[in-house]
Amino acid sequence: MELNDSVSKIKGVGPKKREALEAVGIQTVNDLLQWFPRRYDDKRVITPIAELEPGKKLLVEAKLISRRYSGYRYKKKAPLALLADDGTGTLEIVFFNGSYLSNLFNVGKIYSFFGAVTENNGRLQMIHPEFHMAGDKDDIRGLVPEYPPVPGISQPMLRKFISDAMEAASGLEEWLPEKTVKKYHLAGPAFSLTNLHFPSDEKKILQGRYRMVFEEMIVMEAGIASMRASSRGAAGTVIDSSFAKEFIDELPFDLTEGQKSAWSEIVADLASTAPMNRLVQGDVGSGKTVIAETAAYCAVRSGYQAAMMVPTELLANQHYETFTHAFSKFGIRIGLLNGGMKAGEKKALLDDLAAGRIDIIVGTHAIIEPGVVFKNLGLVITDEQHRFGVNQRKLLSEKGREPDVMVMTATPIPRTLAVIVFGDLDISEIRSMPKGRKKIKTSSGYPEDRPAIYDFVGKQLQEGRQAYVVAPLISDSDSIDVKSAEGLYEELKDRFSGFNVALLHGAMAQDEKDRIMEEFGAGNIDMLVSTVVIEIGIDVSNATVMVIEDAERFGLAQLHQLRGRVGRGEHQSYCFLIVNNETEIAKERIAIMCKSSDGFEIAEEDLKLRGPGDIMGTRQSGLPSVKMTDIIRHPEIVARAKQAAEEIVKDDPDLTMEEDKGIRDRVMKAFGKDIRLEI
Repeated sequence: MELNDSVSKIKGVGPKKREALEAVGIQTVNDLLQWFPRRYDDKRVITPIAELEPGKKLLVEAKLISRRYSGYRYKKKAPLALLADDGTGTLEIVFFNGSYLSNLFNVGKIYSFFGAVTENNGRLQMIHPEFHMAGDKDDIRGLVPEYPPVPGISQPMLRKFISDAMEAASGLEEWLPEKTVKKYHLAGPAFSLTNLHFPSDEKKILQGRYRMVFEEMIVMEAGIASMRASSRGAAGTVIDSSFAKEFIDELPFDLTEGQKSAWSEIVADLASTAPMNRLVQGDVGSGKTVIAETAAYCAVRSGYQAAMMVPTELLANQHYETFTHAFSKFGIRIGLLNGGMKAGEKKALLDDLAAGRIDIIVGTHAIIEPGVVFKNLGLVITDEQHRFGVNQRKLLSEKGREPDVMVMTATPIPRTLAVIVFGDLDISEIRSMPKGRKKIKTSSGYPEDRPAIYDFVGKQLQEGRQAYVVAPLISDSDSIDVKSAEGLYEELKDRFSGFNVALLHGAMAQDEKDRIMEEFGAGNIDMLVSTVVIEIGIDVSNATVMVIEDAERFGLAQLHQLRGRVGRGEHQSYCFLIVNNETEIAKERIAIMCKSSDGFEIAEEDLKLRGPGDIMGTRQSGLPSVKMTDIIRHPEIVARAKQAAEEIVKDDPDLTMEEDKGIRDRVMKAFGKDIRLEI
């Protein structure tokens, strides 16, 4: 059996089992071996009943001395109550709805029970424990792995499949450089896999986990470091930042401290012969666009062209209008490029761009199409960077001779995460907000509070303001009890019949979505009922109310982004979070949202609550996903892997040395087309 063989090579994996495994992404033997346990049950020691402690999960072996089941075929939900005795005491075992188990237990036989111990009226109990007849082949002792569930495959069966698959891992060879293995005290790959799945003690689990986390992060960091090294080694554009004073002096406001700090970091980049690669992150309204405009002004005054790429045509139109207004008095020529242009109009625009008659082009991903040619591109700006892949950013950069690159995001990312997600970029943060900007008043409510909330919304509409209402689903669902955008639209257009209520969701044609958003922006729509499709949208300064139904269905970062659709004008704005199913994590999320308006603080709390998971949706940002790494729990390992990767790439930027071949192969596989290593 080989690692790249199909899982069907494993004994017992027929068509149905293979289908179940493939449904969760397990296609090869190697995929199965990468399906790591989420925890371990300690079944090494049998605890005497007399020594059981409530609240602990323990293993007991005892003789069944009584069995009581009062159910019959018309009363199948009756509990099954067992009493077990090991000579030191008795333990009550309870299975609710016990009809399916009633014939599996025989009085006088010895069984093992593993579960959480509770106490009921002075009696020790286990409710629904795992059980086996003592000595049965499935009555396993040791540290027993508990895997993420695979529907259709039991835990014992999954353990057997993985045990059989371990045959393919026995010959795994070391692929990391010997000096890295020694310096960072790494266990071998075969040892690590064996002891993650079937450990003999806790120390070996930790050794295996350390190796696997290190593996994941050194591959990611080596890829990022290679991209960074390839750009740092080139001779880039030199832009004269002294022109900034002309532009900043004409602004009708003073820069905030956060903007000044970010600009000072950018100034150093612009002056360097190495290309700038900088992420500017800050909350909605923190003033990132002004920083982009200032950089673009300096680029144009230095004899270069600038390009700004955004994810939607609506956002492109908005930035085009903003840039046109900002640069009108300076005679700077702005162009707008998007996918919906007429052929003749587009050709004229591209001709002007290639001839240098356009100084700054604003557009969607249409900018990276092959036919778009610049005369002298010196600055590339991308907005809402997480909507673009690494490769898209590189394609735009390649339209110039090593232009400076600035990427912006209004989705703040904790620095611990940002250094990994945007590891090929330097990072600037704008944490301060412009003076006079009013804080959005945020409060939570329950279904019974909806009438009062919508009464308030009605008063805002009567005062001439506009409102958003957001639902988690487009249509009603039989299986999920939550509000839908379509259902809310029908309800609210009747309730607010004197106002223009519109519906917007992702299943609509793009032209229709754009038309509705333009109508809302123009003030012709009073209330917009939508899904999260409005998360990235145009500025509507007259919108003052955001109502989010079933708010527990959204993550903190998403709630904060949605709230950021309001609070963009002079009027006081409000956000109402209606909670339908209040779990503990929902309570924490809602409490944080009501307490804080700081996107960076919210991002940190979101990371703590949810963990990084597939880091920031790394697939859409061009980075490989991770399975073992938890940045909250493993910051030291991440830091060591980053250091190791930088050491390797410093000596071998393209990973062409023989000792780095293993890393190179994995980097190429993990990053795919998003990385370009020279052969």
